[in-house]
Amino acid sequence: MSESQPLLHPRDTHPKTLLSSFRWLILSSAANWLLLFVPLGIAAQWFHWGSLAVFTLNFLAIVPLAKLLGDATEQVSMPLGPALGGLLNATFGNAVELIVGVVALLQGQLRVVQMSLVGSILSNLLLVLGLSFFVGGIYQPENTFAQTAAQASGSIMTLGCFTMVLPAAYWGSVKNGNTDKDIFSTAFSSLGASRAPLEKPAPGTFDALGGILFISRGTAVILLLIYVGYLFFQLRTHSFLYESPTREQDEQEEQPDMSPQASILALLIITLITSVNADYLVSAIDDVANNYGISKVFISTILLPIVGNAAEHVTSVWMAAKDKMEIVLGVSVGSSVQICLGLVPVLVLVGWVVGQPLTLYFHDFETINLVVSVLLVNSLIQDGKSNYLEGALLVALYLVISLSFWVSPS
Repeated sequence: MSESQPLLHPRDTHPKTLLSSFRWLILSSAANWLLLFVPLGIAAQWFHWGSLAVFTLNFLAIVPLAKLLGDATEQVSMPLGPALGGLLNATFGNAVELIVGVVALLQGQLRVVQMSLVGSILSNLLLVLGLSFFVGGIYQPENTFAQTAAQASGSIMTLGCFTMVLPAAYWGSVKNGNTDKDIFSTAFSSLGASRAPLEKPAPGTFDALGGILFISRGTAVILLLIYVGYLFFQLRTHSFLYESPTREQDEQEEQPDMSPQASILALLIITLITSVNADYLVSAIDDVANNYGISKVFISTILLPIVGNAAEHVTSVWMAAKDKMEIVLGVSVGSSVQICLGLVPVLVLVGWVVGQPLTLYFHDFETINLVVSVLLVNSLIQDGKSNYLEGALLVALYLVISLSFWVSPS
């Protein structure tokens, strides 16, 4: 054999066509039989089978779609590397949150938008990362990842978290120094679920809402600039920090089972279908909550993010089982950073354009949960190592927060 001829991997002897790639994707898991619930969930909405049927069928439909989305993302990430692969998965995983957020924003359901975004951050930081650490710790006594990259992601997540605390601090300081309580009550009750345009304050009165909106919209622009800088740092100037510190150089490179074109096309198609099923799922939640007496705060903060983050759940845990912790951090922490510094500011600015006063002012209970969660995650990822006990700690905090939201008034 001539030395100029490269050795082919056994799976590379046959070219990967679009058809063979999609056939592998559909037949890659026995759980894909659940895809039968995808048309059933759509039919339940179209033919009015009832809110419970719509909710249940579409919830079951999202489970295999999340698995397929994770498989397609893994195929894309193989040639692109863990940093870009994790970013790509976080982007497609957050597509559902973006669509749901825009729809709720246009309907004036501002509190639903806020609670679902906070819930998505908590779900990624605590549940997704916690389960990943736990499963990874079962297969390996100790998992390692790039310490400097983890610290950078944790620091930027802290910045995004604090920007949600400052508007609440501003509101508290202004409220304590103002005697006209009715103005504040009217302004901030309108932030919750108002569907009508807000009236301007009377001349000579303090415009509390205007101050919060000014802070939120200015902060949104700053956060987007920081997020662009973070992407440039992660993907260009300091991409070497996001490479595994322990991966063997002579380790045999894993070969993809799908062509690049097929995997990208699969990501687009699956994301679109998932968004349709998620939209029908959200439309049935109100009726299900009213019929079964479940708090809408719990639904918005816990149930919606679990469904919306289904792709991250499956992908992150699966990557942790394979000891690919860089992808795990990119999916879980990276997705939280993308929501906090990307999705939240975008929705604030979209609300500005469409005339909806979405702000970065969150209630004290939500901001406290967010700050505590970020502090715990930062303390656990600082050393660049993880184990199953650290994963259990994160999941435990998420369960405690879930119990708190279960008894929160709507």
